[in-house]
Amino acid sequence: MATSQIKQTLGDMDKESFVSLLRNLIGESRYVQNNPPELIPEEDRVVKHVMNSLLPYSTTTGGGPLILNHVAYFPNRGNLIVEYPGTVPGKVLSFVGMHMDVVTANPNDWEFDPFSLSIDGDKLRGRGTTDCLGHVALVTELMKRLGETKPKLKSSVVAVFIASEENSSIPGVGIDALVRQGLLDKLKGGPLFWIDTADKQPCIGTGGMIPWKLYVTGKLFHSGLAHKAINPLELGMDALKEIQSRFYRDFPPHPKEQVYGFATPSTMKPTQWSYPGGGINQIPGECTISGDVRLTPFYSVTDVIKILKEYVDDINENIEKLETRGPVSKYILPDENLRGSLTITFDEANSGVACDLDSRGFHVLCKATEEVVGHVKPYSITGSLPLIRELQDEGFDVQTAGYGMILFIHFRHFAPYLWISLEKDNQLSPIGITASLFLVLHLQIFIRIISLSNKDSAFTYLHVHYITAFSYFCMH
Repeated sequence: MATSQIKQTLGDMDKESFVSLLRNLIGESRYVQNNPPELIPEEDRVVKHVMNSLLPYSTTTGGGPLILNHVAYFPNRGNLIVEYPGTVPGKVLSFVGMHMDVVTANPNDWEFDPFSLSIDGDKLRGRGTTDCLGHVALVTELMKRLGETKPKLKSSVVAVFIASEENSSIPGVGIDALVRQGLLDKLKGGPLFWIDTADKQPCIGTGGMIPWKLYVTGKLFHSGLAHKAINPLELGMDALKEIQSRFYRDFPPHPKEQVYGFATPSTMKPTQWSYPGGGINQIPGECTISGDVRLTPFYSVTDVIKILKEYVDDINENIEKLETRGPVSKYILPDENLRGSLTITFDEANSGVACDLDSRGFHVLCKATEEVVGHVKPYSITGSLPLIRELQDEGFDVQTAGYGMILFIHFRHFAPYLWISLEKDNQLSPIGITASLFLVLHLQIFIRIISLSNKDSAFTYLHVHYITAFSYFCMH
């Protein structure tokens, strides 16, 4: 089927159907918050609504061509694989990463109920509208349109709705288990579009993330006798400054970061500070500084962890050489044979990803974005997406995209917003762009991805066109 025929056959999304489905999904968001052990999501609550939308067009009921496969490794925590079969064996494209769990929300902190869909003008509000139940609803509507209209496609189109993306402390629930069981192997035959980023443009690079804790031990004493104490707060500040200086020396901006357009280089910084408590006139005996490393994908997470441990070991061995604060500030007490000390530990880390800029998937995504949005400007950030580096290492051609607003992803008053204005981006002012259409516009991007992927001659042209365009983008 020709590209124009595919676009015409699939047509536009049914807005009312989308909003109705999203209302049902947001209504389940209270029960899919992911923060074990207190909050363990029940993703099958979301699966139920997706299945209800797609079953009438499935082989299960005999009403259509969609093949539905509900896969659960834990009770109430299922994944859903939906396939629209193509005509050419082995030819496939997939939309993956639409996760059915959400981050937590405290209703007392919100100006409206986060666990039900509300409409404010052209804004749809509720926990998960952007991350990621809005994408679940969007791709569900795409697969529904395929099932309804039955276009003749060379490529099979597969959608994988996943459990357990927001928190991986319980392994073997979501896509990690699907990959391990071989259920996604066929997706290696074509581009895999991970739909969980933002801003309508191809996201071609993400950062690795290494959560760390620096435990600092000093000596508790009265603050009026500071010469009798080892102040762990001061020790922590001075040690962290030294650790950061070494980190930025050993992991400077990488040349490839400019090629990929990363907004920042690798960073290491504190984000939390805690101590056991005590009076204002008491120097505490210990404290903990916590933070993270955000690492561009051109450095090894394993190497960084190893080197950070070496920094701390060296500082401990030479703690008397560490810069102090004032005439009585010290980190050793020779008369008492006491030394301040540091211990660094790490929580689960993940690696960043640099998408393959030579792949057909990248060029198809760029072309589809340009046709619909009016321009294409790939970007990279050191925000992290779990799981996708592992997919790339397994041999999948991973490309990433998404259609929320990255500026608002973690702001409680804005993150729940999903805009559905029906104007085109290239007709809007900068203010209007933030209210760009999610519905018609982004379904059309998916439709064009499907159309372009079915053109045998598309790749050569797109490769030359977007290598040239991307080179220009990186230089300006």
